[in-house]
Amino acid sequence: MTGRLAFVESPVQLLNVLEWAHTRGRATAPAAGPGPGEPPAPSPRCDPPPNPLPDLRIVVLSPNDPMSRGQLRRMAQLARDEGFDVHWQEARAGRGALVRTLRELAGPLRSAERVVVGDPFSRYVQLLLSLFGPRHVTVVDDGTATMEFAAQLAGGERLVRWHRKGDHGPRELVLAPVTSLARRRLAPGARRSVEIFTSLPVQAPPGAEVTENRYAWTRSRFGPPLLTGGADLVGTSLVETGVVDADHYLRVVGQLARAHGATRYFAHRRETPEKLHRVAVETGLQVVRPDLPLELIARRGPIGTTVVSFPSTVVHTLPLALEGTGVKVAVCEIAPEWLRATASPRAQGFLAGVVGTASGADRLTPRSGSGVDRLEFG
Repeated sequence: MTGRLAFVESPVQLLNVLEWAHTRGRATAPAAGPGPGEPPAPSPRCDPPPNPLPDLRIVVLSPNDPMSRGQLRRMAQLARDEGFDVHWQEARAGRGALVRTLRELAGPLRSAERVVVGDPFSRYVQLLLSLFGPRHVTVVDDGTATMEFAAQLAGGERLVRWHRKGDHGPRELVLAPVTSLARRRLAPGARRSVEIFTSLPVQAPPGAEVTENRYAWTRSRFGPPLLTGGADLVGTSLVETGVVDADHYLRVVGQLARAHGATRYFAHRRETPEKLHRVAVETGLQVVRPDLPLELIARRGPIGTTVVSFPSTVVHTLPLALEGTGVKVAVCEIAPEWLRATASPRAQGFLAGVVGTASGADRLTPRSGSGVDRLEFG
């Protein structure tokens, strides 16, 4: 019988499942101090520790995006090196993949005592949860969407990603019963517990538990990093999701690079090759396509002494992953005039909330127009 079953669809989700397992394993492990007359415990070994939750099976619902698949392959190997059972499921590999996936996962899902999910907005995860309702559910971070999930769960709202306008097209109408049932399966109740494992500042919905993710596994396994002394910029997919105008974005990236002496641009895995080509040509930055989540890349190093990002999860996670290294993280606010007409009405408020709650990052405020001020660290 499978005690715990995790579904992940992105590299960050898999990283945070490892963080959750590390935290849960430490919380449930008995104290192991020396007894009377025994010598002190030896220093920690350099080889990987045993899997803290041997009954956890991780299922990768593989996406089609090549960059995501590449990072997931590397994260899956990291998880296997830590002793975890990782199953790669080609969940989107053409006709018949959905039926085949449901058939293969029905048994493990039905017998799982706890299900860990990385994206409660995923139609795939919602379908799985609508068919089989676990007694215990844990939601781990897949970006700032966790903040929106917690708020929607607390308000009894339907689950809609913050950057979507929430249209009611034919596809949405067909999937509405699945989404509605999945939302109930993700809500705490008399026969179901819900845990949100997050590094983000969220209020626990009524009846749910919030467990803080401080990236303890990442810090214990990697680093501290070599610091380059310069600055690095972190890319975002706000253009690709239709939130920010591409020309405004490229202009501000160039201004940030000049203001802070940045030389590298860490691309988000969803950024298009065309946009990244423009970044390299128009700003002179070296575009780096990380092969692992940025928290691991930064912790392994080398990394700049200043990391500048637009509003995204990393302005919350990097200060935790880089704690004690001396690296400064800064976030550039999004000016209203940068938003596209296609942006959701909630976009500006949501992005402002991401910035305002990033207590570990300094803030860059846009000037009137499209520029940004140089950040002076206090």
